[in-house]
Amino acid sequence: MTISVGDKLPAATFKEKTAEGPVEITTDQLFAGKRVVLFAVPGAFTPTCSLNHLPGYLENRDAILARGIDDIAVIAVNDLHVMGAWATASSGMGKIHFLSDWNAAFTKALGMDIDLSAGTLGIRSKRYSMLVEDGVVRTLNVEESPGQATVSAAAAMLEQI
Repeated sequence: MTISVGDKLPAATFKEKTAEGPVEITTDQLFAGKRVVLFAVPGAFTPTCSLNHLPGYLENRDAILARGIDDIAVIAVNDLHVMGAWATASSGMGKIHFLSDWNAAFTKALGMDIDLSAGTLGIRSKRYSMLVEDGVVRTLNVEESPGQATVSAAAAMLEQI
């Protein structure tokens, strides 16, 4: 089953590499009592993710937060070291959360997993964005193709908040 607008997010624990070192962050810590923009990518450092999707959220971070959003997070089925390196390389460390769903548990619980084995990536996340209020999905934007970043882009999210 795929998550839908109005559904509560499943409980999960992510790993995040911060300037202070690795930490665990739960869905309750991230979403409880907050308005959060969450977007997912098939993989850190992949072309569309690094050249299009992530930069839009970093460039529009202040505009998104100015609309009453408490936090922004990106999630990928990558380990926390890869996500940490991506945060550093993109100059996004400390600006948004770079969350590792290393075993795809959260991604699978959402019904957002996709098998990209033909492209050598294995099980990954579909590309999507959502506005989450107090753990409940308020908007959900899923791309038709993992190589696209239009309906889930920062510009599209800005129109929804």
